[in-house]
Amino acid sequence: MILRRATFTGAASLACAALVLSAAPPATASTAAAPVKVGDVQKAMEDLVKTGHVVGAIGEVYVDGKRVGKGSAGSRLLDGKGGAIPASARYWIGSQTKAMTATAVLQLVREGKLSVDDKLSEVLPEVAEKDLVERADEITVRNLIQLTSGIPDYIGPDTSDPTRNYRPTDLLAASRKNARPVEVGTFNYSNSNYILLGMIIEKLSGRSLAAELNRRLFAPLGMRHTYLPTKAGQGIKGPHGHGYAPDETGTMRDVDKMMNATSMLGAGGVISTTREMSVFQRAFRQNKLLPASLSKLITDPPPSQTPPPAGGPCAGNPEFAAGGGGSAPGFTAATITSSDGRLQFAVSLTLAMDNDERSTVPSRITNALKSLFCPAK
Repeated sequence: MILRRATFTGAASLACAALVLSAAPPATASTAAAPVKVGDVQKAMEDLVKTGHVVGAIGEVYVDGKRVGKGSAGSRLLDGKGGAIPASARYWIGSQTKAMTATAVLQLVREGKLSVDDKLSEVLPEVAEKDLVERADEITVRNLIQLTSGIPDYIGPDTSDPTRNYRPTDLLAASRKNARPVEVGTFNYSNSNYILLGMIIEKLSGRSLAAELNRRLFAPLGMRHTYLPTKAGQGIKGPHGHGYAPDETGTMRDVDKMMNATSMLGAGGVISTTREMSVFQRAFRQNKLLPASLSKLITDPPPSQTPPPAGGPCAGNPEFAAGGGGSAPGFTAATITSSDGRLQFAVSLTLAMDNDERSTVPSRITNALKSLFCPAK
């Protein structure tokens, strides 16, 4: 499964004002800060399904921690089968997992157990000794978090067996077969970085990555339906949407049974809900999980990458933070949040499309965001 981070909005800065939106009927939440009007979430989900090759869509909007709208459109299975997807259903969050993994690592930094400037060969000497990572003596924890290590990705035939329980070292061994794409210090999106960060968490905590994410994040935040599966075949619990991808003949195949969390781990393996992803993003953006000085290592672009344009789809009213998405064949999920953490739009789409068409999904989600939050012109 290919795990990609999707960017749906512009760069981050603080802004929030009373919003007047074009979609109707509106739902209104009054808060101490300012009343916020939100467009029709159900209609936004229906419109997403109408864009084509979207099997099902669920979404919720939160203002200051209170749900002000929800929607479910399409069906659980292809061709209208299986009934509607419950708006509270679990789904793969994909590369949104990376923010959770990085947060746990930076909590270890805050606790003095690690430094962002520690070399990989010092923290995980076994990856250098076993030649699992080239130039491990040059790569820092900061490089891993910011995706500037130059370590190749591991995604490919060697890591695509849905029945195999992959170890992190198996994934790194697959990565080592690939040529280095860039020099250390240059941005390159590679899931291998977050496999290594998961290994660091396990080594320093003495617990599995799944247990440590639960201890540090899910349990304290009340995310009772969120988990990281630990074995092949452990998928999404409860009724949920199924995604589809074409096989070599072009026939759409259900990829639900092909998803293998042990090949994704801290790079993209977490399963959650719209409500609980909103809880996580709100806590993260309001610096309840990390001090701002550390969270910036996750949110700010690395020195070698050009920042996205400021303003976001609503031209800064409100200001939405960049990023917040993840995808693989069969699904795209996103939790788009305002930079001050007040607003969240969490959405999960199950798809029936090839990779080329899947690249259009972020813009479709951005259009849904505009219908919910951008002031009428």
